[in-house]
Amino acid sequence: MRAARSLVLVALLPVFAGCQLFNSKPVDSHAGLSRLQGQLVSTNGELVFQPCVGQQRYVVRDSENTTLVQDAADMPIKPEALFADIRGQFIASKTAGSNGEVNVKQLYRLERSSTACQDPNFKQLTVHANGNGPAWEVRAGSKGLELTREGQPPLALPYVEEQVGDGRFYLSTEANHQRIELWVAPQRCTDSANGSVQHLGAELRVNGQVQRGCGYFGGARND
Repeated sequence: MRAARSLVLVALLPVFAGCQLFNSKPVDSHAGLSRLQGQLVSTNGELVFQPCVGQQRYVVRDSENTTLVQDAADMPIKPEALFADIRGQFIASKTAGSNGEVNVKQLYRLERSSTACQDPNFKQLTVHANGNGPAWEVRAGSKGLELTREGQPPLALPYVEEQVGDGRFYLSTEANHQRIELWVAPQRCTDSANGSVQHLGAELRVNGQVQRGCGYFGGARND
């Protein structure tokens, strides 16, 4: 009998292990982190982040070597403010009037702009991409995909998204006998026209013709 009981217990072990495996919760890589947009200024030799909303300021600590600090130093000097879209651990100061700290984990976008904080469409966007030579822009959200190209009438179309793996995906649609695809991959990308830094590389493909550019996730996508 003891031998039989032992065999039953051994046989049930894979079942228990399988139940434990299926009941385990996926790890949230964004736990404890927030994504905010705001302006960057240099103060007393430190880079300071001021969110678009609120008065608290945060000294930037680039703990993941996102290149934010170096990119900010290299950004072309222009009258517009330096805008940043980042995810990190924000630690507010406990002393009134002093700066907190932000440990940056992800840089989404860095550009010279005095209006980016007031972008009314950012929260509805899932993906934005653009390129040059000739200029093009794609804005995708829950209501569809908008494609604007230099010398062409704008298009507003429904689309489907397909995952390719390793964080890559593409959006596809068809209109007027044209096959339109936007291929996106996670990689640091610099806009050749304005020097902005974005966290996605992008390719616009129209009937097989490829134009390259950069992209970033909008506020409607929590990646």
